[in-house]
Amino acid sequence: MRRSKLISQKFFNRAAEKVARELLGKFLCRQQLGNRVPKCLMITEVEAYDGFKDKASHAHRGKTTRNFPMFGPAGRWYVYFTYGMHWMLNIVTGPQNYPAAVLIRGVENINGPGRITKFLKINKRFNAKKADKKTGLWIAAPSGRASPRKYGAGKFKIKRASRVGVDYAGKWAKKLLRFTF
Repeated sequence: MRRSKLISQKFFNRAAEKVARELLGKFLCRQQLGNRVPKCLMITEVEAYDGFKDKASHAHRGKTTRNFPMFGPAGRWYVYFTYGMHWMLNIVTGPQNYPAAVLIRGVENINGPGRITKFLKINKRFNAKKADKKTGLWIAAPSGRASPRKYGAGKFKIKRASRVGVDYAGKWAKKLLRFTF
Protein backbone atom coordinates (compact mmCIF):
# COMPACT_ATOMS: atom_id res chain seq x y z
CA MET A 1 0.00 0.00 0.00
CA ARG A 2 2.67 2.45 -1.06
CA ARG A 3 0.34 4.88 -2.76
CA SER A 4 -1.94 6.08 -0.01
CA LYS A 5 -2.34 9.20 2.06
CA LEU A 6 -2.84 9.34 5.81
CA ILE A 7 -6.25 10.80 6.70
CA SER A 8 -5.85 13.93 8.82
CA GLN A 9 -7.65 14.94 12.00
CA LYS A 10 -9.52 17.56 9.97
CA PHE A 11 -11.34 14.78 8.09
CA PHE A 12 -12.67 13.36 11.38
CA ASN A 13 -13.62 16.72 12.89
CA ARG A 14 -17.05 16.62 11.20
CA ALA A 15 -20.44 15.05 11.84
CA ALA A 16 -20.32 11.30 12.50
CA GLU A 17 -22.79 10.46 9.74
CA LYS A 18 -20.78 12.34 7.11
CA VAL A 19 -17.49 10.80 8.26
CA ALA A 20 -19.06 7.33 8.29
CA ARG A 21 -20.19 7.58 4.67
CA GLU A 22 -16.82 8.91 3.54
CA LEU A 23 -14.85 6.21 5.37
CA LEU A 24 -16.17 3.64 2.90
CA GLY A 25 -13.42 2.93 0.39
CA LYS A 26 -10.67 4.20 2.70
CA PHE A 27 -8.11 1.81 4.18
CA LEU A 28 -7.73 0.70 7.78
CA CYS A 29 -3.96 0.19 8.20
CA ARG A 30 -2.15 -1.69 10.94
CA GLN A 31 1.63 -1.77 11.31
CA GLN A 32 2.78 -4.59 13.57
CA LEU A 33 6.22 -5.07 15.06
CA GLY A 34 8.42 -7.22 12.88
CA ASN A 35 6.46 -6.49 9.69
CA ARG A 36 7.95 -4.02 7.24
CA VAL A 37 4.73 -3.60 5.29
CA PRO A 38 1.50 -2.62 7.07
CA LYS A 39 -1.72 -4.54 6.53
CA CYS A 40 -4.16 -2.17 4.83
CA LEU A 41 -7.73 -3.32 4.29
CA MET A 42 -10.48 -1.39 2.53
CA ILE A 43 -13.30 -0.30 4.84
CA THR A 44 -16.60 -1.73 3.58
CA GLU A 45 -19.05 -1.25 6.47
CA VAL A 46 -19.41 1.31 9.28
CA GLU A 47 -21.95 2.60 11.81
CA ALA A 48 -22.30 6.17 13.10
CA TYR A 49 -23.02 6.98 16.75
CA ASP A 50 -23.92 10.59 17.30
CA GLY A 51 -24.04 12.38 20.62
CA PHE A 52 -26.06 12.48 23.78
CA LYS A 53 -29.49 12.00 22.17
CA ASP A 54 -28.47 8.80 20.33
CA LYS A 55 -29.68 6.10 22.73
CA ALA A 56 -27.58 3.49 20.92
CA SER A 57 -24.43 5.48 21.74
CA HIS A 58 -22.33 4.71 24.80
CA ALA A 59 -22.32 8.46 25.48
CA HIS A 60 -26.07 9.04 25.72
CA ARG A 61 -25.90 8.93 29.53
CA GLY A 62 -22.78 11.06 29.82
CA LYS A 63 -19.05 10.65 30.20
CA THR A 64 -17.71 7.51 31.91
CA THR A 65 -14.33 5.83 32.36
CA ARG A 66 -15.27 3.54 29.45
CA ASN A 67 -16.44 6.11 26.90
CA PHE A 68 -14.15 9.08 27.72
CA PRO A 69 -12.33 8.90 24.33
CA MET A 70 -15.62 9.82 22.60
CA PHE A 71 -15.45 13.21 24.34
CA GLY A 72 -11.90 13.85 23.20
CA PRO A 73 -10.45 15.21 19.99
CA ALA A 74 -11.52 13.81 16.63
CA GLY A 75 -9.24 11.31 14.95
CA ARG A 76 -8.58 9.21 18.06
CA TRP A 77 -9.55 5.61 18.63
CA TYR A 78 -12.30 4.49 20.97
CA VAL A 79 -11.67 0.79 21.65
CA TYR A 80 -13.85 -1.12 24.08
CA PHE A 81 -14.43 -4.73 25.13
CA THR A 82 -17.85 -6.30 24.70
CA TYR A 83 -19.54 -9.63 25.46
CA GLY A 84 -16.45 -10.59 27.44
CA MET A 85 -14.61 -11.56 24.27
CA HIS A 86 -14.49 -8.92 21.50
CA TRP A 87 -12.69 -5.61 21.04
CA MET A 88 -14.63 -2.99 19.07
CA LEU A 89 -12.82 -0.31 17.05
CA ASN A 90 -14.32 3.17 16.66
CA ILE A 91 -12.87 6.42 15.38
CA VAL A 92 -13.92 9.58 17.25
CA THR A 93 -15.56 12.30 15.16
CA GLY A 94 -16.80 15.86 15.56
CA PRO A 95 -15.77 18.61 17.96
CA GLN A 96 -14.20 17.89 21.33
CA ASN A 97 -16.71 17.36 24.18
CA TYR A 98 -19.41 16.27 21.71
CA PRO A 99 -19.41 12.46 21.92
CA ALA A 100 -19.58 10.91 18.48
CA ALA A 101 -17.76 8.03 16.82
CA VAL A 102 -17.88 5.61 13.90
CA LEU A 103 -17.66 1.84 14.47
CA ILE A 104 -15.63 -0.06 11.86
CA ARG A 105 -17.89 -3.07 11.13
CA GLY A 106 -16.33 -4.50 7.97
CA VAL A 107 -13.18 -4.45 5.87
CA GLU A 108 -12.46 -6.35 2.69
CA ASN A 109 -12.92 -10.09 3.28
CA ILE A 110 -13.63 -9.62 7.03
CA ASN A 111 -17.16 -8.97 8.25
CA GLY A 112 -17.79 -8.23 11.89
CA PRO A 113 -16.07 -5.74 14.16
CA GLY A 114 -14.76 -8.43 16.54
CA ARG A 115 -13.20 -10.36 13.66
CA ILE A 116 -11.44 -7.24 12.41
CA THR A 117 -9.81 -6.48 15.76
CA LYS A 118 -8.81 -10.11 16.22
CA PHE A 119 -7.24 -10.33 12.74
CA LEU A 120 -5.35 -7.04 13.14
CA LYS A 121 -4.47 -7.65 16.82
CA ILE A 122 -6.21 -4.49 18.04
CA ASN A 123 -7.00 -4.16 21.75
CA LYS A 124 -7.26 -1.61 24.55
CA ARG A 125 -3.72 -0.31 24.08
CA PHE A 126 -5.05 1.74 21.15
CA ASN A 127 -7.85 3.30 23.18
CA ALA A 128 -7.69 7.14 23.12
CA LYS A 129 -4.58 7.06 20.88
CA LYS A 130 -4.35 9.19 17.77
CA ALA A 131 -5.00 7.41 14.48
CA ASP A 132 -1.60 7.74 12.85
CA LYS A 133 1.44 5.76 11.77
CA LYS A 134 3.25 6.39 15.06
CA THR A 135 0.64 4.39 16.98
CA GLY A 136 0.63 1.63 14.35
CA LEU A 137 -3.06 2.06 13.48
CA TRP A 138 -4.40 4.62 11.01
CA ILE A 139 -6.78 5.26 8.14
CA ALA A 140 -5.50 6.08 4.68
CA ALA A 141 -7.10 7.33 1.48
CA PRO A 142 -6.39 5.36 -1.68
CA SER A 143 -4.56 7.06 -4.49
CA GLY A 144 -3.63 5.88 -7.95
CA ARG A 145 -3.46 2.13 -8.26
CA ALA A 146 -4.11 1.61 -4.54
CA SER A 147 -7.87 1.62 -5.26
CA PRO A 148 -8.92 -2.00 -5.80
CA ARG A 149 -10.68 -2.53 -9.11
CA LYS A 150 -13.16 -4.95 -7.58
CA TYR A 151 -14.71 -1.95 -5.80
CA GLY A 152 -14.73 0.19 -8.94
CA ALA A 153 -11.86 2.45 -7.81
CA GLY A 154 -14.10 4.48 -5.52
CA LYS A 155 -17.21 4.33 -7.72
CA PHE A 156 -19.60 2.29 -5.64
CA LYS A 157 -23.17 2.64 -4.46
CA ILE A 158 -23.51 3.26 -0.73
CA LYS A 159 -26.34 1.43 1.03
CA ARG A 160 -27.95 2.60 4.28
CA ALA A 161 -29.43 0.33 6.92
CA SER A 162 -30.27 0.27 10.60
CA ARG A 163 -27.48 -0.46 13.05
CA VAL A 164 -26.84 -3.96 14.35
CA GLY A 165 -27.47 -5.13 17.92
CA VAL A 166 -29.02 -1.93 19.32
CA ASP A 167 -32.69 -2.94 19.67
CA TYR A 168 -32.69 -1.51 23.22
CA ALA A 169 -32.32 2.02 21.75
CA GLY A 170 -35.98 2.44 20.73
CA LYS A 171 -36.44 4.71 17.69
CA TRP A 172 -32.64 5.14 17.51
CA ALA A 173 -32.32 1.45 16.62
CA LYS A 174 -34.23 2.09 13.40
CA LYS A 175 -32.14 5.07 12.27
CA LEU A 176 -30.30 4.37 9.03
CA LEU A 177 -26.80 5.02 10.37
CA ARG A 178 -25.08 1.89 9.07
CA PHE A 179 -23.34 2.32 5.72
CA THR A 180 -21.99 -0.34 3.40
CA PHE A 181 -21.31 -0.95 -0.28
